Amino acid sequence: MPKMKTHRGAAKRFDLTATGKVKRSHAFTSHILTKKSAKRKRNLRKAAMMSAADAQRVIKLIPYK
Repeated sequence: MPKMKTHRGAAKRFDLTATGKVKRSHAFTSHILTKKSAKRKRNLRKAAMMSAADAQRVIKLIPYK
């Protein structure tokens, strides 16, 4: 059986933690920032964890990460 290929788009967007959870970044951070409060923008900079259901789909895309 050949090796699985990593989905390169997913590999650039997601990381796995040591416990196997999927870490992701927030959306809505690239433009139209003037109307967003400083508190909101600060919280969007922080990493977030994916829900368990979505994480299972992502883990299949990044088998060797």
